[in-house]
Amino acid sequence: MVFRRRSWRSVALTITTLLGLGIGLLAGPAMGQVKLDVPFVPTPQAVVDRMLAIAKVTANDYLIDLGSGDGRIPITAAKRYGARGLGIDIDPRRIAEANANAQKAGVTERVTFRQQNLFETPLGEATVLTMYLLESVNLKLRPRLLKELKPGTRVVSHAFNMGNWQPDKHQIVDGNDIYLWIVPAQVDGRWILKYGDQNIDVVFRQNFQRLTGSATVGGRSMALEKPSLRGEQISFVLNLGKERRKFTGRIVGDAIEPIAEDAAKAKGAGVQRADGWRATRG
Repeated sequence: MVFRRRSWRSVALTITTLLGLGIGLLAGPAMGQVKLDVPFVPTPQAVVDRMLAIAKVTANDYLIDLGSGDGRIPITAAKRYGARGLGIDIDPRRIAEANANAQKAGVTERVTFRQQNLFETPLGEATVLTMYLLESVNLKLRPRLLKELKPGTRVVSHAFNMGNWQPDKHQIVDGNDIYLWIVPAQVDGRWILKYGDQNIDVVFRQNFQRLTGSATVGGRSMALEKPSLRGEQISFVLNLGKERRKFTGRIVGDAIEPIAEDAAKAKGAGVQRADGWRATRG
């Protein structure tokens, strides 16, 4: 299937101006009475392809596309990767077009399109969330993304970023920016790490997926070395005096369970893998 293409740059100022005047992009009257004052701007197919590739979409994913237009993102995900998808758009004309495109592509059993205000759409089932909105809209959505999406969910945006939530990846395709974020687990605060016969106080300081922290071992305070947070997976190195150990685990509610990381991967300059530990929120 060949979708028509138009560059977003030719209409970005128009969209911004209309939004500034309070003309509805995301909200409107009841279904069948929606008046749209913002032009439909489809994402180029090359950008769609890269968005799905950067998110590493598979047949196990459930993709939600906010502002789905003619449906090209969920349709491509279903046809190319076997993913299931949901497209959300407030314009009934776009919903009709998307359903027709899905039928032509033979993926109606895997994709659904719903006319709905995206701010009223439940997001928690998504493993991949895609969007082509304005930065101001992204920022309004951001608290919901961090609260409702499961840690590890991939969020991909065409053209517009998330303010001070820095992307995990940024690529450019034919002059179009593509941003990827991995939703982080919430670990900020105090944890008690039980390792052997030691109870170690650990404090994580979190800024989205960026992590710093400190630990108190035997009355001695130290900074965590190489702290890393990606989705629900966390790792850091502790200097325990005679040894330096790397702790790699998965956040499960108020606990961190160790992951049996390959010893060769865990090993660094004077660093060994830590085994037989567990942490709980303090």
